[in-house]
Amino acid sequence: QVHLVESGGGLVQAGGSLRVSCAASGRTISGAGWFRQAPGTEREFVAAIQWSAGVTTYADSVQGRFTISRDNAKNMVYLQMNSLKPEDTAVYYCAVKSDPWSWARTRLPDQWPYWGQGTRVTVSS
Repeated sequence: QVHLVESGGGLVQAGGSLRVSCAASGRTISGAGWFRQAPGTEREFVAAIQWSAGVTTYADSVQGRFTISRDNAKNMVYLQMNSLKPEDTAVYYCAVKSDPWSWARTRLPDQWPYWGQGTRVTVSS
């Protein structure tokens, strides 16, 4: 089992920045991702990182604005969000895999077995 705890959400004005964090404990991690879910919508992929090599991938909607990173020693995952837009408003969830890493289907929520409780990000216009 892997236990995840997110933090760092809040209210920010459009154009501002925010960093959300995720603390992981338990099994060895092979990769981590961030997803988000706005009211009335399905959970959508935001970004993912391969734990060992640090290779990353992003949704088109956040490419160039968001940065996912990890601290191997602390078992922490971060999502730095810059140039925030009102449409970025959502609950942000950290997800983790412990099986050998594969990029296949990474953007699908059902491929991630471990989830945090979510942290709310609100961007005002």
